[in-house]
Amino acid sequence: MSRDAEQPPFWKAKSLAQMTDSEWESVCDGCGRCCLNKLEDEDTGKIYFTDVACRLFDSEACRCHDYANRSAQVPDCVRLDVENVGSLNWLPSTCGYRLLTEGKDLYWWHPLVSGDPDSVHVAGISCRGRISASEADVPDEELQDHIVNWPNRIPKAARFKPNAVAKVKAAKMKAPAK
Repeated sequence: MSRDAEQPPFWKAKSLAQMTDSEWESVCDGCGRCCLNKLEDEDTGKIYFTDVACRLFDSEACRCHDYANRSAQVPDCVRLDVENVGSLNWLPSTCGYRLLTEGKDLYWWHPLVSGDPDSVHVAGISCRGRISASEADVPDEELQDHIVNWPNRIPKAARFKPNAVAKVKAAKMKAPAK
Protein backbone atom coordinates (compact mmCIF):
# COMPACT_ATOMS: atom_id res chain seq x y z
CA MET A 1 0.00 0.00 0.00
CA SER A 2 1.37 3.42 -0.92
CA ARG A 3 1.93 6.20 1.59
CA ASP A 4 -0.74 8.32 -0.19
CA ALA A 5 -3.32 5.57 0.26
CA GLU A 6 -2.68 5.63 4.00
CA GLN A 7 -3.16 9.39 4.31
CA PRO A 8 -6.59 10.53 5.49
CA PRO A 9 -8.35 13.13 3.34
CA PHE A 10 -7.38 16.70 4.16
CA TRP A 11 -10.67 17.51 5.91
CA LYS A 12 -9.97 14.72 8.40
CA ALA A 13 -6.27 15.54 8.79
CA LYS A 14 -6.47 19.34 9.09
CA SER A 15 -8.48 21.81 11.09
CA LEU A 16 -10.35 24.47 9.15
CA ALA A 17 -7.65 26.95 10.19
CA GLN A 18 -4.94 24.76 8.63
CA MET A 19 -6.63 24.43 5.24
CA THR A 20 -5.43 26.16 2.11
CA ASP A 21 -7.83 28.57 0.40
CA SER A 22 -8.66 25.90 -2.17
CA GLU A 23 -9.33 23.27 0.52
CA TRP A 24 -11.46 25.74 2.48
CA GLU A 25 -13.60 26.54 -0.55
CA SER A 26 -14.08 22.84 -1.32
CA VAL A 27 -15.66 22.26 2.10
CA CYS A 28 -18.74 24.03 0.71
CA ASP A 29 -21.02 21.30 -0.65
CA GLY A 30 -22.88 23.69 -2.95
CA CYS A 31 -26.30 23.20 -1.34
CA GLY A 32 -27.11 26.92 -1.33
CA ARG A 33 -28.99 26.80 1.98
CA CYS A 34 -26.79 29.52 3.46
CA CYS A 35 -27.91 31.83 0.62
CA LEU A 36 -31.55 31.67 1.66
CA ASN A 37 -33.02 34.67 3.42
CA LYS A 38 -33.57 33.93 7.08
CA LEU A 39 -35.67 35.56 9.78
CA GLU A 40 -34.79 35.60 13.46
CA ASP A 41 -37.36 35.77 16.24
CA GLU A 42 -36.11 38.67 18.36
CA ASP A 43 -37.56 37.16 21.55
CA THR A 44 -36.36 33.57 21.20
CA GLY A 45 -33.46 33.84 18.75
CA LYS A 46 -34.99 31.05 16.68
CA ILE A 47 -34.00 31.13 13.00
CA TYR A 48 -36.60 30.63 10.28
CA PHE A 49 -35.49 29.84 6.74
CA THR A 50 -37.41 31.14 3.75
CA ASP A 51 -37.51 29.92 0.16
CA VAL A 52 -36.32 33.35 -0.97
CA ALA A 53 -32.70 33.45 -2.09
CA CYS A 54 -30.07 36.16 -2.25
CA ARG A 55 -30.34 38.26 -5.39
CA LEU A 56 -26.98 36.88 -6.60
CA PHE A 57 -27.98 33.24 -6.15
CA ASP A 58 -28.19 31.04 -9.25
CA SER A 59 -30.93 28.61 -8.23
CA GLU A 60 -30.06 26.06 -10.92
CA ALA A 61 -26.33 25.90 -10.22
CA CYS A 62 -26.81 26.55 -6.47
CA ARG A 63 -23.95 29.01 -6.58
CA CYS A 64 -23.42 32.74 -6.40
CA HIS A 65 -23.51 34.62 -9.72
CA ASP A 66 -20.65 36.83 -8.59
CA TYR A 67 -18.91 35.03 -5.74
CA ALA A 68 -15.69 37.06 -5.94
CA ASN A 69 -17.55 40.37 -5.58
CA ARG A 70 -20.50 39.26 -3.45
CA SER A 71 -19.66 41.42 -0.44
CA ALA A 72 -19.50 44.56 -2.57
CA GLN A 73 -22.84 43.80 -4.21
CA VAL A 74 -24.59 42.43 -1.12
CA PRO A 75 -23.24 44.30 1.92
CA ASP A 76 -24.95 41.97 4.43
CA CYS A 77 -23.51 38.82 2.81
CA VAL A 78 -21.69 36.94 5.56
CA ARG A 79 -18.33 35.54 4.51
CA LEU A 80 -17.61 32.34 6.37
CA ASP A 81 -14.21 32.20 8.02
CA VAL A 82 -12.46 30.30 10.77
CA GLU A 83 -13.40 32.95 13.33
CA ASN A 84 -17.14 33.09 12.67
CA VAL A 85 -18.13 29.65 11.39
CA GLY A 86 -18.59 28.19 14.88
CA SER A 87 -20.86 31.00 16.04
CA LEU A 88 -23.27 31.25 13.10
CA ASN A 89 -26.43 29.61 14.44
CA TRP A 90 -28.13 29.76 11.05
CA LEU A 91 -25.73 27.41 9.25
CA PRO A 92 -27.68 24.28 8.32
CA SER A 93 -26.88 21.14 10.30
CA THR A 94 -25.63 19.58 7.04
CA CYS A 95 -23.13 22.38 6.31
CA GLY A 96 -19.61 21.02 5.82
CA TYR A 97 -18.07 23.91 7.75
CA ARG A 98 -20.43 23.36 10.66
CA LEU A 99 -19.91 19.60 10.66
CA LEU A 100 -16.12 19.89 10.70
CA THR A 101 -16.22 22.61 13.38
CA GLU A 102 -18.34 20.26 15.51
CA GLY A 103 -15.87 17.40 15.00
CA LYS A 104 -18.25 15.45 12.75
CA ASP A 105 -17.58 13.86 9.38
CA LEU A 106 -19.00 14.95 6.05
CA TYR A 107 -22.05 13.13 4.70
CA TRP A 108 -21.73 10.61 1.85
CA TRP A 109 -23.29 13.08 -0.61
CA HIS A 110 -20.71 15.80 0.02
CA PRO A 111 -18.73 16.24 -3.22
CA LEU A 112 -15.44 15.72 -1.36
CA VAL A 113 -16.66 12.29 -0.22
CA SER A 114 -18.66 11.23 -3.28
CA GLY A 115 -16.33 12.71 -5.88
CA ASP A 116 -19.42 14.01 -7.69
CA PRO A 117 -20.55 17.66 -7.47
CA ASP A 118 -24.10 16.58 -8.36
CA SER A 119 -24.44 14.21 -5.39
CA VAL A 120 -25.68 17.06 -3.17
CA HIS A 121 -28.54 17.59 -5.64
CA VAL A 122 -29.27 13.88 -6.09
CA ALA A 123 -29.51 13.50 -2.31
CA GLY A 124 -32.10 16.29 -2.14
CA ILE A 125 -29.96 18.51 0.08
CA SER A 126 -29.57 21.44 -2.28
CA CYS A 127 -31.92 24.32 -2.98
CA ARG A 128 -32.22 23.34 -6.64
CA GLY A 129 -35.89 23.54 -7.63
CA ARG A 130 -36.98 24.90 -4.26
CA ILE A 131 -36.45 28.66 -4.56
CA SER A 132 -39.71 30.59 -4.94
CA ALA A 133 -38.19 34.02 -5.56
CA SER A 134 -35.19 36.28 -5.38
CA GLU A 135 -34.93 38.77 -2.54
CA ALA A 136 -34.95 41.45 -5.24
CA ASP A 137 -38.61 40.54 -5.87
CA VAL A 138 -39.89 40.08 -2.31
CA PRO A 139 -40.27 43.02 0.08
CA ASP A 140 -38.86 42.38 3.57
CA GLU A 141 -42.33 42.62 5.10
CA GLU A 142 -43.46 39.66 2.96
CA LEU A 143 -40.58 37.33 3.87
CA GLN A 144 -42.62 35.80 6.69
CA ASP A 145 -45.01 34.47 4.03
CA HIS A 146 -42.12 32.43 2.61
CA ILE A 147 -41.02 30.54 5.74
CA VAL A 148 -40.25 26.89 4.99
CA ASN A 149 -39.04 23.94 7.08
CA TRP A 150 -37.07 21.89 4.55
CA PRO A 151 -33.71 23.65 5.06
CA ASN A 152 -33.68 22.37 8.65
CA ARG A 153 -34.30 18.78 7.61
CA ILE A 154 -32.25 15.99 6.10
CA PRO A 155 -34.24 14.07 3.48
CA LYS A 156 -34.46 10.30 4.04
CA ALA A 157 -32.59 9.63 0.80
CA ALA A 158 -29.67 11.73 2.05
CA ARG A 159 -29.27 9.72 5.24
CA PHE A 160 -28.10 6.59 3.46
CA LYS A 161 -25.52 5.89 0.81
CA PRO A 162 -27.12 5.24 -2.60
CA ASN A 163 -26.59 1.47 -2.54
CA ALA A 164 -28.22 1.36 0.92
CA VAL A 165 -31.20 3.34 -0.42
CA ALA A 166 -31.56 0.89 -3.30
CA LYS A 167 -31.53 -2.03 -0.84
CA VAL A 168 -34.21 -0.39 1.32
CA LYS A 169 -36.42 0.26 -1.73
CA ALA A 170 -35.94 -3.32 -2.93
CA ALA A 171 -36.84 -4.66 0.51
CA LYS A 172 -40.00 -2.54 0.59
CA MET A 173 -41.03 -3.87 -2.82
CA LYS A 174 -40.59 -7.47 -1.62
CA ALA A 175 -42.46 -6.89 1.65
CA PRO A 176 -46.01 -8.25 1.72
CA ALA A 177 -48.78 -5.63 1.57
CA LYS A 178 -50.43 -4.85 4.90
